[in-house]
Amino acid sequence: MFLVNDLITLLAANLILSQALGTSTIFIAAGGKKNLVATAFVITFFTTAGASAAYLIDLMLPTTVSELRLLLYTAVIGVLYVLLLTALYFLGGSRFEELRRYVHVSAFNCAVMGTLFTVHERSVMDGLMYSFAEYAGAGLEAGVGFIIAALMLTAAYSKLNSSKVPASFRGFPAMLVYLGIISMAVYSLK
Repeated sequence: MFLVNDLITLLAANLILSQALGTSTIFIAAGGKKNLVATAFVITFFTTAGASAAYLIDLMLPTTVSELRLLLYTAVIGVLYVLLLTALYFLGGSRFEELRRYVHVSAFNCAVMGTLFTVHERSVMDGLMYSFAEYAGAGLEAGVGFIIAALMLTAAYSKLNSSKVPASFRGFPAMLVYLGIISMAVYSLK
């Protein structure tokens, strides 16, 4: 149930909000199999580790100062960003320059931040979910949802950007129509 909602939200947020900024993580992931694997791994890392850290923040943050949640979530993702880049620098060696672009594109993605707030809202709605394992599982679920969404786009990417599609409709407009149809189909599974 939540996976369907998360999938639709991730697709919409990544395509609409980040396209307005000039970069769409999901388009980068759908552009090739190598990009898909690397981006999916990094997004899944950030959603899982971020959700795990969100559990600790939600546990320690008093309700009287809950407006600090956004700041603390952003700080956690920032710390994870620096730690992952540092680990890649020392462990990646010559591949650091190639791998770091996936970290840059994925770290402050709306999929990552959206996951933290979605997990928090779930825990507020359902008091039984308030455990570390549930937070981490929801983060992993969001990462897998991103992988599924990217796989769906990868399947259609070349066809929607081919010369058979009218030039004015090619690319982003065609992808939005495709995503709208896929979203309706996935939503009907609810």
